[in-house]
Amino acid sequence: MSEIPRLPESELEIMMVIWEAEGAVNSEYIQGRLKKDWARTTLLNFLIRLCERGFLSCEKIGRTNFYTPRIGKDAYLKKEHQSILKKLHQKSITSLIASLYQVHAISDADLDELEKFIKEAK
Repeated sequence: MSEIPRLPESELEIMMVIWEAEGAVNSEYIQGRLKKDWARTTLLNFLIRLCERGFLSCEKIGRTNFYTPRIGKDAYLKKEHQSILKKLHQKSITSLIASLYQVHAISDADLDELEKFIKEAK
């Protein structure tokens, strides 16, 4: 899949559960870890859609379907981060950090941690 499509919030929540499992999981496993209380049919419809869109593969073992990610968490998040940076901040990291600081989404301690990261990265 050359272009990774953007996931709606509900599908992203499902993918986060699957990515955190680090292996094949069934719908019961997923439903037990979701923050939302969806009907089983709703979850199954989302899983079918994620398979059709190429995010998951599905393998039937006995009477149970097991779902495995076809797109990794890191690849998806990298694409999303780049998209946000491009759309909202004209590819400027400084603009992103400044806006987060202005709305108190990051603290002085966060900035100190970021400064330490930058020094170590150089």
